[in-house]
Amino acid sequence: MTIKIIPTLKFKKYCLAVLIIFSACAKKKDTVQKTDFCSQIHRNNDVTLSNELEDVSELMKTKTGVYVLEDGSGSMVARAWLSEYAEKTIDIQYFIFSTDNVGLIACDYLIRAADRGVKVRIIVDDIMVDADIEDLLTFSSHENITIKIYNPGVNLGKNLFKKIAKFATDFRTANQRMHNKAFIVDGKVVITGGRNIADEYFDYDHEYNFRDRDILLLGKESEQVNKSFDEFWDSSLSKDVTTIIKEGSKTTYPENRFNNLHEYACNPENFWPQVRKRIENLPATFKAIKNSGELVWLDDVEFISDVPGKNDGKNGLGGGGISTSALINLVKNAKSSIEIQTPYLITSELSQNLFKEAVQRGVKIRILTNSLSSTDNVEAFSSYQTDREKLLKTGIKIYEFRPDAAERMKIITGELQETLDHIPIFGLHAKTMVVDNKTTVIGTFNLDPRSANLNTECIVIVHSDKISSSVLKGMEEEFKPENSWETTLDFNPDSEVSKYKRIKTWTRKIIPKEIL
Repeated sequence: MTIKIIPTLKFKKYCLAVLIIFSACAKKKDTVQKTDFCSQIHRNNDVTLSNELEDVSELMKTKTGVYVLEDGSGSMVARAWLSEYAEKTIDIQYFIFSTDNVGLIACDYLIRAADRGVKVRIIVDDIMVDADIEDLLTFSSHENITIKIYNPGVNLGKNLFKKIAKFATDFRTANQRMHNKAFIVDGKVVITGGRNIADEYFDYDHEYNFRDRDILLLGKESEQVNKSFDEFWDSSLSKDVTTIIKEGSKTTYPENRFNNLHEYACNPENFWPQVRKRIENLPATFKAIKNSGELVWLDDVEFISDVPGKNDGKNGLGGGGISTSALINLVKNAKSSIEIQTPYLITSELSQNLFKEAVQRGVKIRILTNSLSSTDNVEAFSSYQTDREKLLKTGIKIYEFRPDAAERMKIITGELQETLDHIPIFGLHAKTMVVDNKTTVIGTFNLDPRSANLNTECIVIVHSDKISSSVLKGMEEEFKPENSWETTLDFNPDSEVSKYKRIKTWTRKIIPKEIL
């Protein structure tokens, strides 16, 4: 297998980054130029995560520090720096890792952390793993790295016929996926939210990027994230990759098997020097964040995660989950306003009635979702399109994100703007809700039946006027005409796309809403 790694291209093929890089990098040995770039900006051995958190260590025992990661570059840098200065453990739980530039760099950080003795545990959902068996086993061969696959049987190690058979004979189980996203360092610093690991989630792609949102947690509530991760790790649904792929278990791997990856990651052509510089300077940035008051220490923060398997399946493709119930309760108890950002807006009779009842008791509801021209998922849009008029008649206001949103110039990584003569399309991927201007929800939950009933999801509920005000400031900006269209009973922006895409969307209406 040969993969030509070109940072300027968008990789549409999602999979676990760490699975596919090895053969790719090995076969690029002659084309990867050696450089002393990494030696110039490598980790500072005098810096430790413990020392950087020392001045807030007492607060962390009883409170949770909350910081919202709005821009992709900042969220990427935070993960990179935390990987670089992890001291004991890195636990990672994701739906998607990609083979693109960000994925390769992320993988390099993880291997270098493991080389220092940091124990790395990774859980990834089976449905998005697309890699050669050899690549997967190579990564897991590191003595400090363990990979588990959630709910295997629909992809890894299966041929096409076995995959079809799985969906045909056990449709519900095959559709139950792990959509949780968690990045946990030393058990005390957490990043969770909407972002997967791929260029487009960090404003790094040259054609299409997502407006997304993560949240960083320090201290007390990180304990709940650790418990959730361990529950997934210990679940019978999570299988060690070496038990799934047995044919490579006796393979002997060369000691220098990661060298070419390190060379690739240290080539300044593959990772902008400005971003590396931001990583190097993050300790000073972190101090500035603490002093600015943007890092808010709170008593009332809740991390809520579905359990592995989501529900008992007694209600077919329905059944809900812990995260679903938590969100329903927030809507039911709203007094004045609900502001929502969701990339996909697929409503059931239950959710339609929830919104209608809230509006009838005086709650103002605004929802921002993707337009047909900004969406990456025409199947989901097709279902939303079918119910759009019915939703509007409940009294809620709907806005659809513009692919040319003016806000992208403020959000998209500055380094990207400097390298391109065009502006990438911007799509919405943030999953956020603000209730009554005082309660903020940031997580992985899309407003669709799949998140409600099939996929495991996790959310953070923050009860804070200050955090809500900060998040609402960005949401208000994105409701403006230069960033979104207001859709009404008399107007929608579907005509902004080609006739082909409109026809393609119409043909997807045969797909059952329950699995979208």
